[in-house]
Order: sequence, then structure tokens, then C-alpha cells
Amino acid sequence: MLSIGLTGGIAAGKSLLSARFRELGAVVIDADRLAREAVAPGTPGLAAVAKAFGPGVLTAGGALDRPALGALVFADKDRLAALNAIVHPLVRAAAGRLEDDAAPDAIVVQDIPLLVETGQGAGFHLVIVVDAPLGQRLARMVETRRMTPEDARARVAAQAGDEQRRAAADVVLDNSGAPEAALAALDALWAARLVPFARNLAAGVPARHPGPPAITGPDPAWPGQAARLAARIAKAAGGFGVAVDHIGSTSVPGLAAKDVIDLQLRVASLADADAAAPALAAAGFPRRRGQWWDTGHDFAGGRAGERWEKRFHNAADPGRPVNLHVRVDGSPGAVLALAFRDWLRADAPARSRYESIKRQLAAAHAADTDTAGYAGAKEPWFASAVPELARWLELAR
Repeated sequence: MLSIGLTGGIAAGKSLLSARFRELGAVVIDADRLAREAVAPGTPGLAAVAKAFGPGVLTAGGALDRPALGALVFADKDRLAALNAIVHPLVRAAAGRLEDDAAPDAIVVQDIPLLVETGQGAGFHLVIVVDAPLGQRLARMVETRRMTPEDARARVAAQAGDEQRRAAADVVLDNSGAPEAALAALDALWAARLVPFARNLAAGVPARHPGPPAITGPDPAWPGQAARLAARIAKAAGGFGVAVDHIGSTSVPGLAAKDVIDLQLRVASLADADAAAPALAAAGFPRRRGQWWDTGHDFAGGRAGERWEKRFHNAADPGRPVNLHVRVDGSPGAVLALAFRDWLRADAPARSRYESIKRQLAAAHAADTDTAGYAGAKEPWFASAVPELARWLELAR
């Protein structure tokens, strides 16, 4: 199933998008509702809250007095953290049970106000953030939720900042205008990316990205995207993974590239690579079988004519092309992939020459239906660059 984390600052519009997700057919799990159920009268959660914060947070009837509790925690980060330590594990367990009950081909959306603050992003295939300017959100809280301006600002201060949420987002949906505009953006995302992503996951196949090579960028968003993807891969690989590296052209600041993120998962053995493959596929990175290099390969296989064995995966997400190279830690291919990246980062003339050859070959293969010919045409340049790379490595030691 496709698992999506939906979040945003208070009053940004999560409820609006959650309702639309339900209309579109998604299974929506509301963390706020689960949090209320976790501290309902008679539950162990409520008992734990009363023990931690005293009987003053209970009504005469024994229910949770939310305004009284809010007055305690939203002005004190330590007390808020203590409350979250009680409630969040209960909410996650309940959400996990609901997700387990969903169909294999379902799109499951977890509406989690504190997704970023609790570091849950790596557990989802995608994180969607609904965004609106702070002033607009404060006005909504005062006008529609009847909060005082002071209470509204305290609620905002208790959450992550806007930049922190955007950094955790794979998709940002703007809700600063008319609600219809945000809903239209969600509808388009659903049709063009989410439904095909879910279909690819269910079938266990990578997304297709036909067309000739297109050199773009450099894009300053590439490192952040790579970091989010690497966190998901590391979580999926679990004990089989040694490290995840951002490699290839998008890992080199200032270098133009195809808009494809290359990542390297280092493992202890190829047997571990094969053992991790099902979890990687479930996390959105199914294995591509066949050639030792495939569409989008970007110098990590060694000199031309050599076959340094690895496992090759791609993203099932049609909205973010990814090449995942799974190599044995310390193998020549793994070492060379990192060395080539570091050389290009450090050596501006080499970086310039590489960009020039990339642009020339992309132009030469502009009529191709895929990027295989372009990738193969780069191999002679890689072979010619190895001696210079070796000299740089000697000097860098």
C-alpha cells in the first residue's frame, strides 16, 4: 500500500485536505481523533495523564479537561514533551493497527499534526505538507476557533517552524488562497502521482520515465531530497544496511545533471542485498533486473568493460526518479562511486569537463526514446578519467 504522511502548521488546512482524500478513496487515519480516544474516560492513557499532571486536568465527571491541560503544556515545552511521551506511542500503535487493516493496493493517509516534530517522515512513502502564511493561520485561529491571540501564538510556538516542515516535505500544497485552489492541486497530485505510485507498489515495479536525457539544474533542492530518500532506504534496510550515500551528479554542488537522484546503499554482502530487497520494494524502491547498468546509470560501475556486481533498484514513485545502487561495503564499485563524487566536488576543472561531456552527449542522444544510449556513451570518458582520479586520490591522502 502507499503510505502518506499529511501534516502542516495549526490552521494551515489539514482538515480540508483530509476530507478530500476521503472523497478520492483514500483510507484516512486521523491522529487527533486517535489521540482523543487514547485519553478517553477509563483508558490507561487518561490514567497516565492524570498521574503526570495531577487531578486538576480532569473534569468533575472524570473526563480530560482539555483547556486546563492545554494551559499547562502549551506554555511549557518540558510539560508538553511529557504529555507527548504518554500519548504519541498510543496513537502510533493505534494508527499502525488501522494501516495493517487496509487493502494492499490502498492509499493510506495519516493526518499527523506533529509528524515533523516526532521524526516520523522516514516511515512514509511521501510526506505532504499543507502550507499557509503564519499571519493567515493566526487569523484563522482567532476568527474560527475563538482563540485569543496569545493562545494562538502559543500553539504555533509549540510546533515546528515553517522552514522545518518544508524541509521534511516531498510535496507542499499551498492553502493561502481559495480552498478550491488547494483542492484542485490535491486532485492533480492524486491522479498524476499518487495513484500511479500505489499501482507500482502493488505490482512491485519501478516507475517508468521514458524520453531522452535532459540535463538540468543544478537544483539546490537535490541534497534535501536525497536526504529524505536516504532516511527511508536506511529504515527499510534495517540491519542489512551499513550506510546510504548520495552519489552521482546530483550530489555535486554546482553540477548540472539529469533530474535523477542516485543513492548507494552499502551492505556487508550481496546476500544481504538480496535479503533487503523485499523491504526496499515495500518502501518504494523495487529491484530492476537485467543489465548491470540501466536507464539513468551515472558512473558507479567502474571502468568500461568491467562488471562489478551490485543490485540495482529504482523508485516506484513517478514523481521522483531514483537510482539505488546496492553494493558491498568496501568493494571497488562502492569505493569508486564515493571517490568520483568527492573528486568532482573538490576539482572545479574536472567538474566543468564532465558537465561539458554530459551536455554534448545529451544533445547527441536527444532523439532517443530512453537514456540507455546516453549512459553507455559516457563510459569511455569515465575510463579516461580514472588515472586523473587516481592521482587526485594520492594527493588528497
